[in-house]
Amino acid sequence: MKLLEYQAKEVLSQLGIPIPPGRVAHNPEEAARACAELGAVAVKAQVPVGGRGKAGGIKLVQTADEARAAAEQIIGMDIKGFRVPLVYCETALDIAQEVYLGFTVDRDARANVLMLSAQGGMDIEQLAEESPDAIARLYPNPWRGPLNFELNQLVWEADLGSHSRALVPVIRQLFRAITDYDAVTAEINPLVISKQGKVIAGDAKLETDENAAFRHRELEERYSDVVEGDPYEREAKKRNLTYVSLEGEVGIIGNGAGLCMGTLDLVQRAGGRAANFCDIGGGAKAEVVENALSVILMNPNVRGVLINVFGGITRGDEVARGLVQARDSLNLRLPLVVRLSGTNETEGRELLRANGIEPGASGWEAAQKIVEMTR
Repeated sequence: MKLLEYQAKEVLSQLGIPIPPGRVAHNPEEAARACAELGAVAVKAQVPVGGRGKAGGIKLVQTADEARAAAEQIIGMDIKGFRVPLVYCETALDIAQEVYLGFTVDRDARANVLMLSAQGGMDIEQLAEESPDAIARLYPNPWRGPLNFELNQLVWEADLGSHSRALVPVIRQLFRAITDYDAVTAEINPLVISKQGKVIAGDAKLETDENAAFRHRELEERYSDVVEGDPYEREAKKRNLTYVSLEGEVGIIGNGAGLCMGTLDLVQRAGGRAANFCDIGGGAKAEVVENALSVILMNPNVRGVLINVFGGITRGDEVARGLVQARDSLNLRLPLVVRLSGTNETEGRELLRANGIEPGASGWEAAQKIVEMTR
């Protein structure tokens, strides 16, 4: 679950990390009142993606009228596919230096990593790519967490030793997000060092592990319905389906993450692009297949559907039965290509043929066929 900035800051504040005073504004009038109360503020778009500043989603204002005008411009904007539902009006900071502080999972190292850089701000991604040595890294022991000398060493390696007394407690508190909230990413960019030497979270990102959602029902109940994200992904989540939207023209259904990824590659290799894909998992029954096809077809960009199923736990005849039911109930008129193999594949293929659906002999043949049919 990705939290918005103001939501992440509420969590960081509970962990003991200093944040600036701020107010959520759902409309321009609320933004004006926030500025009248707080003084000069930054009016910030609240969407779960980066690049808000470069997209025009953050504006510094001095007066209530300016805050009202800024909110009118920002609310409703589209930033990387997300409509801005509200803004966060936050007290402008007296900045001496902007620092980057982040935690994430390093997949290559198979470990959690803390990262700190004296060069924080909007271009941190470019910095990581062009000057990776400018970012100091620490891989703390997952059982005991980072020790004080390790955190001090991290600060000195980032050329921030003069601020170690202020930075070390904040880094330690951010690391608590792992154990307290099952975070997979926690980031403060910029972590502001004020002219008075105080450390304040100027921004915040927090993403929690979906697999641990049952331990954090309060976050789901409090924050899940604020952002209008991809409507198809939201609908799929309601139906307990694993679904991802893409930008092509072929809808893809498979059983298992590896098979879905392989099918995406086959379609790409054949000259097509996936519009979306849905993983129906192992042991999928007929109603699950029908449900998945229904969600796939909600996207108007889909011009044809490729279904690639390898039956282990999943029975081929169950999949075929679900496909026939779905085609009939959804009145499907788009091209449909099916590759069916594994448990009860013979029965499944016969069922498909009997209902006018010709199965593909292999994944590659099926991918070529659906790409040709959707050109």
